[in-house]
Amino acid sequence: MFTVGVSEEVCATSGNMVLTKNSRITLNDGYKIPVVGLGTYAPQESPKSLVEEAVKVALEIGYRHIDSAFIYGNEVEVGRAINGKIADGTVKREDVFYTGKLWSTFHPPELVRPALERTLKDLQLDYIDLFIIHTPVEFKPGDNLMPTDKNGKLIYHNTNIRDTWKAMEDCKEAGLVRSIGVSNFNHKQIELILNMSGLRHKPVCNQVECHLYLNQSKLLEFCKSHNIVLVAYGVLGSTRDPNWIDQSAPILLEDPVLNAIAKKHCRTPAQVAMRHMLQRGIVVLAKSFKPERIKQNLQVFEFELSEEEMKTLNRLNQNRRYVQLDKWTDHPKFPFHEEY
Repeated sequence: MFTVGVSEEVCATSGNMVLTKNSRITLNDGYKIPVVGLGTYAPQESPKSLVEEAVKVALEIGYRHIDSAFIYGNEVEVGRAINGKIADGTVKREDVFYTGKLWSTFHPPELVRPALERTLKDLQLDYIDLFIIHTPVEFKPGDNLMPTDKNGKLIYHNTNIRDTWKAMEDCKEAGLVRSIGVSNFNHKQIELILNMSGLRHKPVCNQVECHLYLNQSKLLEFCKSHNIVLVAYGVLGSTRDPNWIDQSAPILLEDPVLNAIAKKHCRTPAQVAMRHMLQRGIVVLAKSFKPERIKQNLQVFEFELSEEEMKTLNRLNQNRRYVQLDKWTDHPKFPFHEEY
């Protein structure tokens, strides 16, 4: 099982850990990931300046984990914010945990390192802390990040995921990244890596959609059994970006059970939704570009949910995905056909 390591002392007795904003989970390669991170995805029409300012605010108030991706198109702005806060003395480079992602057009082994090097150049950093395969679904390599044919259908590709993983291992051993992992993988796809001949480095994490309506209990148990950390995106029910999300889906933060527990604790529904994940041993990513919300989301360490409240929230699970990736369902590596 993974353990908790922190920059300030954390008590871990009787299987319960006392969480603080400095809490970090030790990954299977020995590095430590902060338990709460700022997500930076935004619809393309959002001004990039919002991302840059959000990262600055987050670092100023105590966030030490920033999650982004090449496909988000904002790594230049995120890097500028990080370097600005390093330059003014707010943080040191070693304090900041940055997660980047390998996009689906860069799975062939010879494209993995150049993709990472481009991320490093955009960020103006010598290394990143975590590099993960964004999705097992692969598209035709090339300059077009969402390649389509004349009928508008996405053009797929099919590199052996083990070959992609070997190239990821090479990047780690070259010192370009400290830890490597995966995202949106089901348990069978993770097993393809775990069971490969000559495996040098296990995935340290699997970043997946996870929230009260999709609690990922089976995938969490599988990952824990292999000392792989589950990192949750969409904890607050997603951004409801119409490009990805079914607009008729229920709004998670309006759930009456969640709101009743939040009212009892004098907390926001978002804070309770995040706290629930943290107490399950899951690393939480929360996205907001509003300074007050960014601050509120870091106040999840100021209260604790009871065992009974945890059970009540667990029962809200509907196995409902907000991010369904419907246009990719015919890809041979589409991950969500499996139960977990």
